[in-house]
Amino acid sequence: MKKRIFLVVGLVLLVTLLTGCSDYKQPITAESQGFWNEYIVYPLSLLIVKAAEFLGGSFGFSIIIVTLIIRLAILPLMIKQTKSSKAMQALQPEMAALKEKYSSKDQQTQQKLQQETMALFSKHGVNPLAGCFPLLIQMPILIGFYHAISRTREIAEHNFLWFDLGAPDPYYILPIVAGITTFIQQKMMMAGGAANQNPQMAMMLWMMPIMIVVFAISFPAALSLYWVVGNIFMIAQTYFIKGPELKKAADTGKSGGAKK
Repeated sequence: MKKRIFLVVGLVLLVTLLTGCSDYKQPITAESQGFWNEYIVYPLSLLIVKAAEFLGGSFGFSIIIVTLIIRLAILPLMIKQTKSSKAMQALQPEMAALKEKYSSKDQQTQQKLQQETMALFSKHGVNPLAGCFPLLIQMPILIGFYHAISRTREIAEHNFLWFDLGAPDPYYILPIVAGITTFIQQKMMMAGGAANQNPQMAMMLWMMPIMIVVFAISFPAALSLYWVVGNIFMIAQTYFIKGPELKKAADTGKSGGAKK
């Protein structure tokens, strides 16, 4: 079941990426054609430009404000995704018991396992794909915003704080902050869950921040600013949604250290 979910998510993300990658280096304008450009990238680019005009011409503040607006807009989807994830996590012991009961690899036994698993989901009103749907809606929006920042000419012509928005951060401050906030956000998401015992997830906990830093060093600072603001929002969001779990995980860690 997990493999199927990851396959669906992976395929949709791949299609989304391929949809936007062909025009990545082309400036976005009102004349840009194609569904991706006309209905996702250009409206987001226009929102950035109009917000900058409202904020006295500051594209730095515009990116911050629009990032927060988009994150707030998709917040209900994130909450739904988190609730679905919690529901699936609560069923893990029963699912493990079913796997142990039907441990044989023959086709008939595996079919019985699938039937029992689906019956378990139905009994508790859990849809294993429900956590994927919000993600599938979010990704085109977030990737489209990423493209809008990259392809809006006006952004590259302005500066903000100590950096030019169209050039990499000369002091590497934003890339480092982007990496640190990515690590914190992922660590909070994994806290108290089975992902902590998953070696692949543990590896990604370190790999993703390193990749973000490497990319951010060479990418325009406007994108690094977007990553930092988005990560800080996600950290705050995760804290408020998973507060009790994070506290429990922290207390468990303290008690475990005390015993040693």
